[in-house]
Amino acid sequence: MASRLGNWLDERTGWRGNWTAVFLRKIPKVNWAYTLGSATLFTLIIQVVTGILLTLYYVPEPQQAYASVTYITNEVPFGWMIRGLHHWGASAMVLLAVLHMVRVIIYGAYKYPREVTWITGVFLLLLTFAFGFTGYLLPWDQRAYWATVVGTRIAEVVPVIGGSIKDVLLGGPEISGLTLSRFFGAHVWVLPSVLFLLVGIHLYLVIRNGISTPPKRDE
Repeated sequence: MASRLGNWLDERTGWRGNWTAVFLRKIPKVNWAYTLGSATLFTLIIQVVTGILLTLYYVPEPQQAYASVTYITNEVPFGWMIRGLHHWGASAMVLLAVLHMVRVIIYGAYKYPREVTWITGVFLLLLTFAFGFTGYLLPWDQRAYWATVVGTRIAEVVPVIGGSIKDVLLGGPEISGLTLSRFFGAHVWVLPSVLFLLVGIHLYLVIRNGISTPPKRDE
């Protein structure tokens, strides 16, 4: 029965060919440094799952944001664990993404024919930083407030457009409820939309072009 169903689906979707291309393709002998990309993807999945769970209780309003985070941590069953996974997973994702980028540079994996893979990876790293920046304000405590003040003032010193960047980020001259709303919207809607698109392109290119083997010294 299962075989007949599989054949029926394969005739209409070609899933067996896709399965072979993705999961059964031949991979050259590599070292542990080549697992950094998969580890980054794994932390991304953790961030998505825990982030969705956190939005079930988080309230992105100045009067309730901090209280909702406290409620998640202290009252929601396993809320402390979900928030902890999301918090430390964000740090792990940044670290792994940076290490993955360093590995690509050291091994020359950005060269032909993987230039586009490299470019999408650079944008993914920048998006990872953006996730960290926008998510840091959401607990709405003193540490989050002042970290955002520092971050937006750094953006303000950009020549010519710095002031406009700061106004767009804050939604006004200083941090307010509108800032919290903008950061929350960017964190859960805008950035994930771009991220999923780039991850899809990045993984497709990795499968299409394969992974580069570690460089070897010529005999």
